[in-house]
Amino acid sequence: MKKPAVLAAVLANTLLAAPACAEDFPSAISVSGEASVSAAPDLAQIDAGVASDAKTAKEASDANNAAMGKVLLALKGAGIAEKDYQTSRLSLQPQYGQNKSTGASPVVGFRASNRVTVKIRDVTKVAGIIDTLVAAGANDIGNISFEVTQASKLLDDAREQAVADARRKAEIYAKATGVTLGAPLSVTEGGGPVPLFKGRMATAPMAAPAAVAPGEETLTVTVNVSWAIKPKE
Repeated sequence: MKKPAVLAAVLANTLLAAPACAEDFPSAISVSGEASVSAAPDLAQIDAGVASDAKTAKEASDANNAAMGKVLLALKGAGIAEKDYQTSRLSLQPQYGQNKSTGASPVVGFRASNRVTVKIRDVTKVAGIIDTLVAAGANDIGNISFEVTQASKLLDDAREQAVADARRKAEIYAKATGVTLGAPLSVTEGGGPVPLFKGRMATAPMAAPAAVAPGEETLTVTVNVSWAIKPKE
C-alpha cells in the first residue's frame, strides 16, 4: 500500500500536468465573412424550337427538318458560331383525337419537334437573335439565362473583403469575451454565384421586337474562418 505522502505527490503531479494537455487543444472563434461584387453578364443562353404537325409521321418529320434547317441557317447568318448551338431535344409523337360514339382515342396526326440551345456571347445581340429565330420559323422560344463567365476572377477582391469581414466579426467576439485573436486555424469557402434571371418567353411568334433586359448579376462569396484565441495581455 502506498503511503499518504506518495499519493499526495502523485495527485499533485497530475493536476500540474492538466493545463499542459489543455494547451494541445486550443480554443477558437469561428465566424463567417461575406462580400459581393456586381457585374454585367457577358453570356446569354436561350432555347429555340420548331414544332410541326402533319397527318403522317413522315410528313411531320420532313416538315420539321425543313423548318429547323431554316432556323440553323438563320443562326449562322446572324454570326453565331456552329459550336455555340446544339440540338437539345428531338421528338416525334402521335396526336390523339376522341371518338365520341365509342370513347376511343384514335391517332389523328403526328407532331415533330426539334429544339436547339444557343449561346450568345454578346448579350447586346440577344433581342436581335430572338427576332431572327422567330422570323426563320422558330415557334417555341424560352429558358433564357444570363451568366458572368469570368466570375472567379471578379470574386478575387470579394474574397479578400470576405476574410476582412470575418476578422472584424471575430474581433468583436474576442473583445466581448476578454481574449485576443491568434493565428487563423482554417479558412474554407462556400457559396457561389447564381444566375441573375432564368425564365420562359412566349411560345408564339412575336409581332413586336423582343424586349430583353440582361440587368446586372451580384456575385457573392462566403468564407468560414476559425482563429485560435489566447488570454488578453
